[in-house]
Amino acid sequence: MKIIITGAYAIGTHLARLLSRNHEDITLIDPDPDRLARIGSDYDLLTMVADPDSIQALTDAGVGHTDLFIAVTPDQSLNLNCCILAKALGAHKTVARIDRAEYIEDDKRELFVRLGVDELIYPEVLAARDINNGLKMSWVRQRWDVHNGALILLGIKLREGCEILNRPLRELCGAQDPYHVVAVKRGLDTIIPGGNDVLQLYDLAYFMTTRQFIPYIRKIVGKEQYADVKNVMIMGGGNTAVNAVKGMPEYMDVKIIESSLERCEQLNDMLDSHKALVINGDGRDLSLLTEESINNTQAFVALTGNTETNILACLTAKRMGVRKTVAMVENLDYVSMAESLDIGTIINKKAIAASRIYQMLLDADVLNVTFLMSANADIAEFIPKENSKITQKPVYELGLPQGMTIGGLVRNGVGMLVSGNTQIMAGDTVMVFCHNINMKKIEKFFI
Repeated sequence: MKIIITGAYAIGTHLARLLSRNHEDITLIDPDPDRLARIGSDYDLLTMVADPDSIQALTDAGVGHTDLFIAVTPDQSLNLNCCILAKALGAHKTVARIDRAEYIEDDKRELFVRLGVDELIYPEVLAARDINNGLKMSWVRQRWDVHNGALILLGIKLREGCEILNRPLRELCGAQDPYHVVAVKRGLDTIIPGGNDVLQLYDLAYFMTTRQFIPYIRKIVGKEQYADVKNVMIMGGGNTAVNAVKGMPEYMDVKIIESSLERCEQLNDMLDSHKALVINGDGRDLSLLTEESINNTQAFVALTGNTETNILACLTAKRMGVRKTVAMVENLDYVSMAESLDIGTIINKKAIAASRIYQMLLDADVLNVTFLMSANADIAEFIPKENSKITQKPVYELGLPQGMTIGGLVRNGVGMLVSGNTQIMAGDTVMVFCHNINMKKIEKFFI
């Protein structure tokens, strides 16, 4: 597959590195040679110093026979223009990063397709959805709903009080049990567990279950004492914060602490109809946090543009008694450190956006691809085609590659867990978890 990416910024470079592992034909275009140089020489891709909206440059890059053209510069107008040009010059599919929420509304989609922009990616909206999923329950690091909750993935940090530590998973996750443990992050290692593996103290374990068994899982992991999130404090009033507030349930009361007075005024206008109190100040100011009743806050969300500030602010909030903290960590090098400091939920916009774009490369019918930042693993919803390999035998006879497991499936709107004897059928929505394995290798089971 031939892919052209314009914009050697955070999303573009991360996506280029991700895709280079699949040995795709990748060209990365940017007018700044220094930005291109920072991607390093260890990745199998071609870099091109040029203006991304230059017709000559696009032609020289082979846009006329490009399968996927991705424009992810910080400039929304430039991205849209590049996609329009690329489509006119013969690109098969185009994707543009945007920063205006109204563009992704359903009734606008056809307009952009007619212009030549097949898909729109708004990282701040994607990040906001992940934040709100994590805030639904104070005792989980991450929550992911499949088919409106037919299946639910819960990422949970295991602490003292957990009832299921140090027991083989074959005793805990049998065919009749209401959950499966599909991935475990232990220290720096990610484990796709088998029946002989055990859960240990301070593991970050990912449970696949159905909605009715969430209270049961909460009990066995010893989290019943955690208060539900009703009061949220957000540090940083950028677009991610705005989209998060707009998507929060009505019962949540929100305070936004923003250091810029001008931005505070903008936030008051933008969030006029939402229950959000905007406060001008520094979210690292302990006296301000105390004055704003952080002791009565169940969740603290740090969304400034500075990773170090976000990590330190979450550590401070935890010391002041906040159970649930969420940090925007844009520097991937800091993710492991943030996890080791027990920050809580970690959000990285470029990884979220890259996962969504990566989904577009797969030939199988894939509804969603999400990168589990803390676990360094991918999860995807595959829909097997008629007579695909995965429908031919029970799961235990399929010879699934190492690093891959199936957590559950949705059939006719009903979620169910998967055991070795499960027979997957065409049209099912199948939840796949993988670590250190090419997604292209996995999709061969479904097509």
